[in-house]
Amino acid sequence: MPALRNGDAFPALTIDAVGGGTISLPGDLAGSFGVVLIYRGSWCPYCNAQLAGFSRAAGALAGLGIKVVALSVDDKAASAALVAKHHLAFSVGYGADADKVAAATGAYTNDSPHYLQSTGFVLDPSGKVITAVYSSGAIGRLVADDVVGFVRYVKSHK
Repeated sequence: MPALRNGDAFPALTIDAVGGGTISLPGDLAGSFGVVLIYRGSWCPYCNAQLAGFSRAAGALAGLGIKVVALSVDDKAASAALVAKHHLAFSVGYGADADKVAAATGAYTNDSPHYLQSTGFVLDPSGKVITAVYSSGAIGRLVADDVVGFVRYVKSHK
């Protein structure tokens, strides 16, 4: 699948969630602005920094009604350790099928080992993409402060 463009409906994805249950996208974000963070893995220092940044920005994000979810191909144990390490209060999915997620979203993948490259989406309350950030390598990703500013801008120009 080619990259998702602004105005495209975010595709339906269901991923197992740390702590039990599943993350169902875009439904779990419906009615709120949403952020979907696809990260390379708990081993990636850039991903750790990004997720920790979103954790630190929890108050500002919640104040604007922005819900965040993250997902990777990591197993349950690695994902749970990452959630604990950074005190992540948003839903984190694990065991994502890299090929299925890439086919649905246009995310880049790494061949060996096989994982998803960093990809981020901001969704409007109806589940449509309002911005997408695709990376083909370690750097280039959504930043929490940028998302806060962007959603403030979008809300002020409705």
